[in-house]
Amino acid sequence: MIITPLTVDRIPDLEKLLALGEPYIRLRGSSDYWLYATLFANTCPLAITAGQVVGSVIAFRSQVDPSEIYLQDVMTHPNHRRIGITRALVEEVHRQGSLWGCQRLFLTSEPDNHAAHKAWLAMGFGNVPGDTTDQGVSVIYNYKGPGKHRAVYERQIGA
Repeated sequence: MIITPLTVDRIPDLEKLLALGEPYIRLRGSSDYWLYATLFANTCPLAITAGQVVGSVIAFRSQVDPSEIYLQDVMTHPNHRRIGITRALVEEVHRQGSLWGCQRLFLTSEPDNHAAHKAWLAMGFGNVPGDTTDQGVSVIYNYKGPGKHRAVYERQIGA
């Protein structure tokens, strides 16, 4: 497996991979992925196996608080799960954040995505206390706007 930054020529492969993540991942436009490849490639690593994109992380350093990196979309191909691809990609973003002096990685997830909940906890993320707990998952109401309840996870970079 090779971990490499997102490049413009890999956008079609990335889109095919991310489409497999529905309903938890929603595809954006190709122009959005072009921006990610040209402006945020250092925090948008891909996992390549046998020439195929089998995993990806789309993440951004905050412009409001540059000590934080937000992981927007994380996806591993279903045929390549449970072999460390997601962990390797998240560690690559963690490594880049450490080089920049960032302090925190964070992300949000749908409260009913229990597989993601288990994965984030296994990778050392904490589920941020929220307004309620649903089947063991802490949920913050209206986190991404009215009616957009989310489980929020964070991991310290310096830890």
